[in-house]
Amino acid sequence: MIFVKNTLVSKEILEKKFVCDLNACKGACCVEGDSGAPLEKEEVLIIENVFDKVKKRLNPESIKEIEKQGTYVKLKNGDLETPLNNGKECAYSIKRNGQTKCAFEESFNDGEISFKKPISCHLYPIRIEKQNIFEKLNYEHWSICEKACELGKKLKIPVYTFLKEALIRKYGKNWYQELISKINLD
Repeated sequence: MIFVKNTLVSKEILEKKFVCDLNACKGACCVEGDSGAPLEKEEVLIIENVFDKVKKRLNPESIKEIEKQGTYVKLKNGDLETPLNNGKECAYSIKRNGQTKCAFEESFNDGEISFKKPISCHLYPIRIEKQNIFEKLNYEHWSICEKACELGKKLKIPVYTFLKEALIRKYGKNWYQELISKINLD
């Protein structure tokens, strides 16, 4: 692991190759799994504020679930996450041309909102494990991302490079520059 400011970054994030291949996986990360996307406290208010602009993109089932569960779900342990449709896909997911996409990201790309998507989604396959005084950044292995790993190997792009924008969004340019400088020292 490499220590960068208040984070520990796993070696896999530096060494593993990864480039999301939406044509291969069809957005399975928005559908598979047993919980919603992790949310940060600040994102809850943002989601509530942009919901009316995003709502028009959602199917009736998603709208019904969000009205029932709320724009976010608070778990017993205090963690926050996006609601799911009947325990399956993220309620903010939308189907377009055989692919599952994010309603937030579609609204962002169309210039309707300034919130791209939850940072946990933007950082995927990096998962953040919060410790008392720091955060651990780990690479999450998931079989649905095998094609992304293959594409990353072919293009020779490591996880931290593929996720540069998301890492800067979360931790800032100085943090990313420090990460790069520590990688280059190895």
